[in-house]
Amino acid sequence: MQQPSARPQEPAAIPSVPEGASLATRIRLGLRALNVLKHDAGHPIYGPLLNVCMDSDVYRGLARAWRDSEAGRRLLAERPTLQGRELDLEALARLPAGTLGREFVRYFQANGIEPFVTAFPVENDLDYLGKRYRETHDLFHVITGYATDELGEMELQAFVLGNLGLPSAALVLVFSTALRVRRDGVRGLGAYFARLRAAYGRGRRSRELLSVAYETLWEQPVAVLAEHLCAPA
Repeated sequence: MQQPSARPQEPAAIPSVPEGASLATRIRLGLRALNVLKHDAGHPIYGPLLNVCMDSDVYRGLARAWRDSEAGRRLLAERPTLQGRELDLEALARLPAGTLGREFVRYFQANGIEPFVTAFPVENDLDYLGKRYRETHDLFHVITGYATDELGEMELQAFVLGNLGLPSAALVLVFSTALRVRRDGVRGLGAYFARLRAAYGRGRRSRELLSVAYETLWEQPVAVLAEHLCAPA
């Protein structure tokens, strides 16, 4: 969920990922991004930076897989966008109750948030896949049914780790678990990990969600899409 909040003071220069950066360097930059994102989950620079740091190899593999299918090639060629400035929320709100478009609007209204927007440049397929992941995050909540509270967000991260194999999701889970233990100790940790394991397994059993052409599915019932795309919870 792209949560509204006051942004913490940022460094004078936004860090970049050096070419050929080691895993240690990428994790260090990823953790730096997470320290900003814990206050502002929708940050337009540090969100994409986290993906660039951690997920480029996975996106490279996904791009190869997408090129093997007609639907995937179309997405890479046309690069459709689900950014806020491209969405007609008023039109989606007029769709029947229970449809993807109507539920997407209701999701934003219920959580008091706006659709994802970024100025991060898209110069190649890897940039596009990172952007696509960021702007489908809220749709994943709608499709999977995971809540937008702390536990629901981590369940979705575990689902994404199983579904897409993104290292950034693993880093978020480790980072969040460390914060949880620091705040609450180990109380309830067994049940917490059980929920995460279940979400991870569900992600592995589900259809790969990033390549779904959501732009063509606004009029479809969410219940039908969830049954078609996701393994049972």
